[in-house]
Amino acid sequence: MKFDLHTHHFRCGHADGTIEDYIVAAMNAGLQVIGISDHSPYFYHEQDQPSPGVAMARSDFSNYVNEVLRLKEKYEGKIEVLLGIESDYFPDYVEAYREAYKGIPFDYLIGSVHQVGGVSIFNRNRWKKLDEKGHINEKKSYYQLIEQSARAGMFDILGHIDAMKGYYPAFSDIPAHEHIDNALRTIGECGVSIEINTSGSTKDVGGWYPSDDILERALHFGVNVTFGSDAHVPSRVGDEWDLVAKRLKEIGFSQWVFYRKRQPVIVPL
Repeated sequence: MKFDLHTHHFRCGHADGTIEDYIVAAMNAGLQVIGISDHSPYFYHEQDQPSPGVAMARSDFSNYVNEVLRLKEKYEGKIEVLLGIESDYFPDYVEAYREAYKGIPFDYLIGSVHQVGGVSIFNRNRWKKLDEKGHINEKKSYYQLIEQSARAGMFDILGHIDAMKGYYPAFSDIPAHEHIDNALRTIGECGVSIEINTSGSTKDVGGWYPSDDILERALHFGVNVTFGSDAHVPSRVGDEWDLVAKRLKEIGFSQWVFYRKRQPVIVPL
């Protein structure tokens, strides 16, 4: 069974295509399950859409949910459409997000750390004036936030847990094994999954998130894994699914999961 739980569309302001475009692309790619998971609004902010090129407007959130639910019905029997969202994790605003999600029939929530210290994880400039200790502290802060997001009790999946390397490949070489292990141990204990996200192939780093090294340690800590292309164009739906499945088996995984009604569905590898 082929599935992809991480896709975006025009509402976030930096992806192309409609939700239906991604569903059709999934069917054409031979998927049986497609998850829709556009970027959550900034629910804590006083403005409706403070970052139009980053996340959807709060006033458009109900339209997003209703459209996915409508398409879920339309395509029933052809492909399973799942309602998800990629939710920012801001520790100071957890309750604002928790309140916004109440009563919505999500199949899953992806929790992603997109900012550390108020700066995007994809900002190349953050690294330029830092010494070795500063590099280590940045990476430590990133994994501490990921660990906190696992403990928040909001998320089924944690998104792209080493994506800070996207435009700074040297990130992977910054020593922080203890902090990565602490995060993975917590993720395993909390029963949260991590995604193998193939969008790294569209960034400077190439490949996918997380690295094989982190996946090997995730297996050690009993962490479940799932798949997300993080497609921002329909043509990337399911991108490298077969390669990821093959690599996971080589690492030692025997299964992965997707989510339906907030419950994991086990898929043998």
